[in-house]
Amino acid sequence: MINFKQEELIDGLMREIREQYPEVELIKVMESAENPSTLWIKVTAPEDEEREIEMREYASGKVADILLDYGYHMLVMPMRRIEEAV
Repeated sequence: MINFKQEELIDGLMREIREQYPEVELIKVMESAENPSTLWIKVTAPEDEEREIEMREYASGKVADILLDYGYHMLVMPMRRIEEAV
């Protein structure tokens, strides 16, 4: 279950990601199957592979800041359009 602060942090994270990568959209947020205290943030992946790698690096820095500042472990998981249906 996502609490209010986590939701607030995810909204801010997505705003920052979309500022740099406007083509990225939130698909859904879910608890990790391995660890319910970890949140998986599924987003659409940029079409260009290099841009996707850049976005992954950018997002990982942002979620590292969230972990250090608030103690919430989150992973941004870019998904191709085909994978979204799963």
